[in-house]
Amino acid sequence: MYQEERLVKILEYLNEHNSMSIHCICELLQVSRDTARRDILKLIEQKAATRTHGGISLPSLQNTIKEYRQRIKSYSQEKKLIAQKALEFIEESKHYFFDVSTIVRSLAEEVHTNIWVFTHSLDNIEILSEKSEVNSNLLGGCLHHKNRFFYKPDCRNYFSDLRFDIAFLGAAAITMNGIYYVDEEDAFIKKSVVEKAAKVILLAEYDKFKCSSYYRGITWEQIDIVISNQMPPETFVEVMQANDIECIIV
Repeated sequence: MYQEERLVKILEYLNEHNSMSIHCICELLQVSRDTARRDILKLIEQKAATRTHGGISLPSLQNTIKEYRQRIKSYSQEKKLIAQKALEFIEESKHYFFDVSTIVRSLAEEVHTNIWVFTHSLDNIEILSEKSEVNSNLLGGCLHHKNRFFYKPDCRNYFSDLRFDIAFLGAAAITMNGIYYVDEEDAFIKKSVVEKAAKVILLAEYDKFKCSSYYRGITWEQIDIVISNQMPPETFVEVMQANDIECIIV
């Protein structure tokens, strides 16, 4: 069961009982306490619930379950459509890098081809480990618990003997001077990966063109294709044209 499905079930329970303990979440969804804590944090971040001692409760001003379900459905559908378009670039027996990104995670869910995949994402490796046809490789090192990726201080050397046919990358924010990310370690990994990729494909929803973040990972000159759910603002279209980047809208 994916996180979005679990969150809806938690909110359905809250709608009936108003509060819920972490133990109850574990029992209801048959998940670990760590998974339950991540679900609680996600609901709190989205202001769909408030923290209580040992669990969560409905906020005094809450969105309805129907509104939440619609928001999740819309959010997930955009990512899925982008991932399905990216799937068209997957070819048997080739080598790929899968970024830590919810859209790239959707791509990992969709792929069923005999390929090699390298990733630093905990979520991606969990998904791909269930697919015998995919040869999955994980960048080891320290786990960034909040954003669920692994990193090494010397990751540039780690990639020195590798090459990728395509690197599928996500984005925290897309600006006029490049693609930005929340974590410095993650941005550094992107910088290393694009140097080893024959082609770089950026997967990003339209909203990312309106965001800002901290660390630049890649520049426009390093991108070959952008796949999004809506045509970017005109200024970004001009940047892509200037850098001979193909823009695909799903």
